[in-house]
Amino acid sequence: MKSVTLGITLILGLSVSALAADFKGFVEDTACSTKPAMKQNAQCAKKCIDGGSPAVLVTEDGTIYKIANQDKITSHAGENVTVTGDLKGDTITIASVK
Repeated sequence: MKSVTLGITLILGLSVSALAADFKGFVEDTACSTKPAMKQNAQCAKKCIDGGSPAVLVTEDGTIYKIANQDKITSHAGENVTVTGDLKGDTITIASVK
């Protein structure tokens, strides 16, 4: 019985990781992410995210993704990162940040 449970757990774990994808972009705050003049302004992103504005990931093509688990991304404010996570609608649930 233990081997069956272990097998099922392994299969489910692999299927969940198969859903994850990589997203590359700049960690910016919600307020400034739509303002062209603030594009990739690291100092502003850090200040606004530290001040409570939610962080988002802005890709090179201008796509803006919301972040479900803010605690995984706020320390990367104002940085270019690669995020691995699951996308649902326009929101990423982050598994890891590089």
